[in-house]
Amino acid sequence: MSITNKKIIFTGPVGAGKTTAIASISDIAIVTTDEQASDMTKSRKPQTTVAMDYGLIHLGDKERVHLYGTPGQERFDFMWDILTKGGIGLILLLDNTRKDPFQDMRFYTNAFRQFIEQQQMVVGVTRMDLQRSPNLYDYRQCLDQLAIKAPIFEVDARSRADITALVQALLYSLDPGING
Repeated sequence: MSITNKKIIFTGPVGAGKTTAIASISDIAIVTTDEQASDMTKSRKPQTTVAMDYGLIHLGDKERVHLYGTPGQERFDFMWDILTKGGIGLILLLDNTRKDPFQDMRFYTNAFRQFIEQQQMVVGVTRMDLQRSPNLYDYRQCLDQLAIKAPIFEVDARSRADITALVQALLYSLDPGING
């Protein structure tokens, strides 16, 4: 019996919910590389991912989806290329309470542009319950300006249903014939 392995990458700024999202849908206890934050990151959260997060979803007996979360800080960007190798798609999480989430969107879509062009991306906006503006239409306009076609959702990174919807949207955008 042959097992099919797929790889999905989660990226976005510090505190957007990457680790939490992976933990919410992983079938295994996730592996994290969190360390005490020692720079401006500590104003957002006490610990930060320095290499990656890892989780796994079993889709029946024959298929696995490996989930990798990138570190959010640019100084760890060398990990981004390593983690995207062999990936089928990217989930970009953006924190709606950050000072300029559109700057974050532009930064991460630029940093991962080649990967996005070869694969696919889905955007999840977190913390919209804490700050309603900007709204999803505003994010859609920003993506249009960047000439990127990608589904965009309001999500709670703690919600298994919300993160499952992101993964399903990504898989569907890669193969519209897939049954989710």
